Amino acid sequence: MKSPICRKLGIEFPLFAFSHCRDVVAAVSKAGGFGVLGAVGHTPETLEVELSWIDEHCDGKPYGVDLIVPTSMDDKSGSMSPEEIAARVPEAHKRYVERILAEHGIATHDLWDRQIAANFGDNLRAAGASAQLGTAFNHPIRLVVNALGVPPPFMIEGARRRGVLVGALAGSKQHAIKHAEMGLDVVIAAGGEAGGHCGEIATMVLVPEVVHALKDFPEVAVLGAGGIVTGRQMAACMAMGAQGVWTGSVWLTTQEAETHPVIKEKMLTAGSNQTVRSRSRTGKYTRQLRSPWTDAWQAPDAPEPLGMPLQGLVSGPALNKIDRLALAGDPGAKQLATYWVGQGVGMMNESLAARTVVQDFMTDFAEACERLSGLIAD
Repeated sequence: MKSPICRKLGIEFPLFAFSHCRDVVAAVSKAGGFGVLGAVGHTPETLEVELSWIDEHCDGKPYGVDLIVPTSMDDKSGSMSPEEIAARVPEAHKRYVERILAEHGIATHDLWDRQIAANFGDNLRAAGASAQLGTAFNHPIRLVVNALGVPPPFMIEGARRRGVLVGALAGSKQHAIKHAEMGLDVVIAAGGEAGGHCGEIATMVLVPEVVHALKDFPEVAVLGAGGIVTGRQMAACMAMGAQGVWTGSVWLTTQEAETHPVIKEKMLTAGSNQTVRSRSRTGKYTRQLRSPWTDAWQAPDAPEPLGMPLQGLVSGPALNKIDRLALAGDPGAKQLATYWVGQGVGMMNESLAARTVVQDFMTDFAEACERLSGLIAD
């Protein structure tokens, strides 16, 4: 394709695939798109293993890495001890979580045994993310993206020295302008339909708004994001001025994805109205599958979610236990199970190989372009 971002990255088709699964990343890049590995859950050592595997299996095709270094969060400097952090979690929040689980027949006596980890939140802070980035830069990555806010200087400067493009997600035109003023190469206009962390402006509104806001920054590539699971949606974003699209949810139900089996089954049968935007998981708004867990945090008597990353100390132990028990067939846990996913889940009805998804995007995109061309009089 003639999209400028394709020329910059040396790719055939500007379909960007964010995934925590290395198999998906490699498969998408090999098929002509651009795979992006989510690195936030990795140590530098485990990230080295994943990226080395991708290097060996992507046939030399380009790929990228996504980090999360929030602009704002509690104890951003990392100066507090695990004990001091634990003291900031209200007992009322713990009791509320225990109540949710108990109402679904799940024991809670051991829920908080491993609550405090020595590396609490490290990957969300500059020091931890810098170590991850050091590992990533030892590999032939072509793009590094920050998922929450303007990338920190060490990320931008390190990428510039190595000829790596830098991007970030934006949920409003104000965010996009800040990214452009910082000299970023790629701005991902992520609408509220998106899974995971998201704003509240719809993709159909946000993409043209960001494209217009960045008209004085022609060197910045805008990607559309948020609920995009088909080629025709991709064509719509590019018709509005985007150079490509950033996708995440659609890869969760692929054959390669390591998505929890219970969650994958739920996604394949869910409607587009069965997601909810909530702060209950990380402390910032994320879109996820609706379940009794998310409903409980919307109840009038629910405590106000804590800031990031403290809310993760409340939700993490419970959701981890729910996942373990759901895998073992526990009925209460299967009901509660939830995960990040966008509103496009209603069109994710079949588990396909990642390569097939890329090919379907290409075919659907081409057909959409033909339909538009057919509307223009000779």
